[in-house]
This record gives sequence, structure tokens and C-alpha cells, in this order.
Amino acid sequence: MAKGREVAGGGRAVEVPPERLDGFFARFAQRHGGIAATETAPFEVRVLAADGATATATVPFGPLEGTSLTAHALVPRRLALVLVRRGGHSVGIAAGGRIEVSRTDRHLVQGRSAAGGWSQQRFARRRAGQARHALQDAAKDVFEVLVPRLSEVDAVVLGGDRRALDELREDRRLAPLFARAEPRVLEVGEPSRAVLDEAAVRALSVQVTLRDG
Repeated sequence: MAKGREVAGGGRAVEVPPERLDGFFARFAQRHGGIAATETAPFEVRVLAADGATATATVPFGPLEGTSLTAHALVPRRLALVLVRRGGHSVGIAAGGRIEVSRTDRHLVQGRSAAGGWSQQRFARRRAGQARHALQDAAKDVFEVLVPRLSEVDAVVLGGDRRALDELREDRRLAPLFARAEPRVLEVGEPSRAVLDEAAVRALSVQVTLRDG
């Protein structure tokens, strides 16, 4: 399980691998005096403990229909992955948490300058040009590597910088891919093949938000 992270509104979110879901909820029940109720919806499963604590699971690759959350999460899936930050990207196809095909690239995008006046303006223009070039290359790789294989995948999982991803969405060539993207966006560091490998496993996990009563 990945380390928990704080979420808006209080509580923390953790990523739980599908094969550990049953044990996770069993331990949650033990810590909080048992389960008082379970509410199941197409895109969310909310477990209420006796002491008022809650564990709310976001259903991956929803909706959830006619089966348990664990059984749904354990279904084998092939995924398209798009990880993008300002200075680089890594894209690939994964099956069962293992990368089958991928492409990764890095670009220099300079940090902010503390200088003022015309120097700062020239620096800002250069930095914007570098970022634009990096995103153009990312769009090219997504189009060449993933779009032709969309018919082979069950879902698309995104990760990285949301602003960079939003800029990629503006590329009309990529509309079919973004139309199939999961709502969840993975938080990742600078994209690399190693980060892509990790994301292929994390993409299959179930995000659970824990809040005290």
C-alpha cells in the first residue's frame, strides 16, 4: 500500500492493491469496533464503522455492477498510461501491472528566474517555449504509441501535472484517448521508465479515503 496523503476536507487517502482489499477492510473493522453499515453505489463504496469512522473507496474502472468491490478490482485489465510533467513524459501500455510497450522522453524546462526587467521577460519567453516544445513532443508520443492501440485497452490512466495534462487535452488528435481517461490522476514524480513501471501497478489499486468519526 502506498503511503497515505492528506485530502481536502480532512482525512487521508491510501492506495490499496486489489488482492489486499479484503484484509484492509477487515483490519479497518477491527480498529474501529466493527462495521455498522456499508453503502454501495456504482462509483463508490462507503464503509461506516461503529465508532463513526469511514472508509470510502472510489471504484476504479467503474461502474460497479453485480459484484463485490474486490472481485471488480481483480478483473484483469490492459491499460494505457500517460504520465506528463513540464519537463518530460512517459507513456505506455500495461497488462496485469507490467509494461508491454512504452516511450519516455525528457526536456530541459528552466526554473523560474529571480531577475527583473527585460532579462526576466526574455527568460520567461524562453521557458514558455521550452515547455511548449516538451508538451508537443508528449502529444506526438501519445498519438503514435497509444492512440492506435486504444481498441486494445480497457481504460486510460493519467498521471503527473494536471495543467500539463489539460494542455494535452486541447490536441484534437488525442480526444479519443482523453474521452476514456479515468477521473483519478496519479501523483507521480518526474516521468521515467521506472516511474511508469510503478504507475502500471498503482493504476490497478483502489483509492480509499479514511476519516475519523
